[in-house]
Parts: sequence; structure tokens; C-alpha cells
Amino acid sequence: MTIQRTVLDNGIVVIAVENSAADIIASRIFLRVGSQCEPLEKIGLSHLLSAVVTKGTEQLSSIEIAERVESEGAYLSTDATNDYFVLSLKTVSTDWHEMLELAGEILLYPSFPESEVELEKQLTIQGIRSQKEQPFTVAYEQLRRVIYPNHPYGISILGTEATVSSLNPTDLKMYHQTHFHPNNMVISIAGCITSEEAVEQVKRVFGDWQPTEILPAKPQLSSLTSHPCQVTTPQETQQSIVMLGYLASSVQEKDYATLKLLSTYLGNGLSSRLFVELREKRGLAYDVSALYPTRQLASIFAAYIGTAPENTEIAFDGLRTEVERLGTTLLSSEELQTAKNKLLGQYALGKQTNAQLAQIYGWYETLGLGIEFDLQFQQDVAQVTPTEAQAVAQRYLIEPYVSLVGPDEAINRR
Repeated sequence: MTIQRTVLDNGIVVIAVENSAADIIASRIFLRVGSQCEPLEKIGLSHLLSAVVTKGTEQLSSIEIAERVESEGAYLSTDATNDYFVLSLKTVSTDWHEMLELAGEILLYPSFPESEVELEKQLTIQGIRSQKEQPFTVAYEQLRRVIYPNHPYGISILGTEATVSSLNPTDLKMYHQTHFHPNNMVISIAGCITSEEAVEQVKRVFGDWQPTEILPAKPQLSSLTSHPCQVTTPQETQQSIVMLGYLASSVQEKDYATLKLLSTYLGNGLSSRLFVELREKRGLAYDVSALYPTRQLASIFAAYIGTAPENTEIAFDGLRTEVERLGTTLLSSEELQTAKNKLLGQYALGKQTNAQLAQIYGWYETLGLGIEFDLQFQQDVAQVTPTEAQAVAQRYLIEPYVSLVGPDEAINRR
């Protein structure tokens, strides 16, 4: 397997991964735009655009687009996250040229039909309402709001009912015109194709697209400081959700690999510290885990437990004790090595298919890390020592934000 990075004259970065194990080509077309680029009054733009961009172009209707994809037995989808927009494409190698042309038509000439926009707005609003019925989602969303005040990271990628209701085709066209430029694009291709052919076909489809001289600035989190507090949402549920959150480093910073390792040790799988101590030994948890999402800007390190309402207080104390233990007690070399093996093993399993390869290398390039980050991350994880792990825990996992969801008498007891 060989990996080649090429920058076209108009600024498009092409990542080509030659992998002839199967006659399949998977592509990811990334734009460096996500919810972090949205005005607060228009949160939900990225998600809505991703839902509507495949529903019509200047030449094709949504039905015609669907028929072209399905007639080739191909796969095409779009998605938006906090940090990027992506069009995903997978097809047999003989049909890839045609599907790439279709992707180009979709990305360069979307029409945003009003009827399709209205339909997707209603579906999005239903999704937002559905989230409000899920205790874990409610707990995580209110945690994000207090950690990221006045920033798009603090709001669901779907937006709010109010912001989504106000969006219209003109907003989508302006957002597209502002952010969709070749010098804001990464195209990652993995499969039975040479790097030369991959670059040639990208040039054929996108080569005439002219770059913009000035890309729009993105909101920053450089001045964000931690102000821990407690937030609650009473909800008549069968369990309480207790969530502790900490402002943590971005993927760009040196502590990223160590925090990934600590998250794995704490909450990844049935052998994790939280699962063994709080569920297996003490029977406190319906569900217990930790998460540390990869973010271009400052991220959240969170630990959570779902517990019986009458156990809310003791579950909170147990969860906090386990997180704080990382800063007060050195992990043994055996504990740390087990976590490394788990993290690096799962990382390797995430790079088996062409689609996974296209995703990970394109994602790293889009985040500004470069394809070499793949190896760098693995080396950084392998080199973490118990002392370094403790130091990072002491730096970040001190005073938590607390998010509670559950019956009123349970979450307000403490």
C-alpha cells in the first residue's frame, strides 16, 4: 500500500492510497467547513446543506441523482460534523470516473430546491425533538452548552428548532458560495487505482474550478477558559444520567494521544476501569463509559454513568473518584500497556477497508495534521509513561462540569 499527496494548481489536496486488495474505489471529498463556521443564529446550516445538497443540481433532479447512483450499484452520501463536510463515494473501479463526475456536479452546482429544503427542515426538527427524549443526549448537550458558551461547538450539529426554522434556500446558497472552494477541499481516494490516475481524474472533474483568494475566518476558542458548574434537567426517566465533563486539548496539541489513552483506560469496553469498578463490583451502572472526541479546537473529556435514580448520589461520587484517581495514583505499567494495546489494536482495525483508509487520511489532512499523523499518533501512544499519564490527568481532569438528567428528587438530592 502506497500513499501519495498531491496539491493541484487550484489548491485541491489529493490523497491517493493505492490498495489493490479489492476492485473497489472509495473516495471522501472533504470541505474544511462544519458547524464551527456557522453564525450562532443560523446553527444547523452545515447539517441542512449536507441533507439537501444531493437533492438536486442545475441539471439533475433528486430522482435522477439517485437513479445514477443506484444503476451503478454505487454508494454516495453526505455528512457534516463540527469540523468538516464530507461527500462519501464507493464504487467498483470501472464506474468510479462516472461517479466522480456526479460528485462534482453535486458539489459545484447544487440547486437547493425549496420543497426539498422544507422537507429536510421538518425532518431535522423531528430529530431535534427526538434528542430531547433521550436522557444521555440531553445530558451531553447541556454539558456542551456550558463548556462552549457562545460557540457552535456548544450546540448540536442539527441546530435548534428556532435556528433551523429560520433557514431557507438563500442561506444555503450563501453558505455554499462562501465555503465551497477548491482551495478549501481535500479529496482522499483509496483502492484499485494508481496515484497518477487518481490525480488525473480529479483534475478532469475539478481542475477548472477557480480558487478564492481569501477563505473566510473560523471562530476561535483560544480565549476559552474553564468555569466548572452544575447543570440539571429534571426528566421522569427510569434512570439518572450523571456526566462529568472537562475542557481538554484539541487534536493539534501534544496531550491528545495521552488523553485518548486515558479515555480508553477509563471507559472503553468491558474490561475498562469504570465498567469493572462501578458496574461489575458495585452494581451501580446500567451503562458507564468515557469519551474524548477528536476536535480541531478544544475538545471535551467526559465520563458518564446511567444509574437507578436512588443511586444517583453514590454513582456520582464513584464516578468522580475514578476520574480523580488518574491524577492521584500512578497507573501501573501493566495497566497502561493494556490500555495501549486496546487503543492501538482498535485503531488498526479501523484501517482495514478502502473506505476506512480514505476516511482517516482525508480526515487528518482536513484537520491540518497531514497524512504523517497516522504514524505519529501511534508512536505518541506507545511512548506515554505512567508519570506522563498522571501529569496530563492533573492538568485537565481536576474540577468537572457536572451534567445531571433524571427524576427531580434524585438529581437535586446532592
